[in-house]
Amino acid sequence: MSTVESPAVGGVAAALRRLYFVRFAFAVVWAILLFTTKSDLGPLGVVLVVLYPLFDVAAAVVDARSSQGARSVRGLYVNIAISLIATIGLAIASGSGVPAVLRVWGAWAIAAGLVQLIVALGRRSMGGQWPMILSGGLSVLAGASFVAGASAEDPKLTNIAGYATLGGIFFLVSAIRLGRAAKGN
Repeated sequence: MSTVESPAVGGVAAALRRLYFVRFAFAVVWAILLFTTKSDLGPLGVVLVVLYPLFDVAAAVVDARSSQGARSVRGLYVNIAISLIATIGLAIASGSGVPAVLRVWGAWAIAAGLVQLIVALGRRSMGGQWPMILSGGLSVLAGASFVAGASAEDPKLTNIAGYATLGGIFFLVSAIRLGRAAKGN
């Protein structure tokens, strides 16, 4: 059973819960839009590929503001930097084609997954973090598969749509678990 230890932790948990619901919705809508591009790096595909890590930056900023005073804030700042670099890298890689995008996306998924894993481990006492721990670990593995898959004969962006959807599901499960932890269930 996971419980919230203090009102301060409870406030962070409530803010994270709202943020995780937003992240779930964004991931699902983003994945559907990317899937409709049929792995094309046309204007919509490029915007979507660049938008995802940029949204991650915004979400980490919101998370850091709601988590002031918590140990996890340093990891969130690292995530902001990693995602900003990924945004720039993806914008540049988009001009070189799908394999370049998959390599940059994979590197970002590995680095961001490690940070997510570390932050979630630090937040275990708040409850609802096991999905985030699993998501961080799976992100590292998925990132490695994106880098490897970039060398395939006809690499596709649709794999990152699946990655985003699964990540969104982990955010949804974590949001639900955080709500239960706040109620003491």
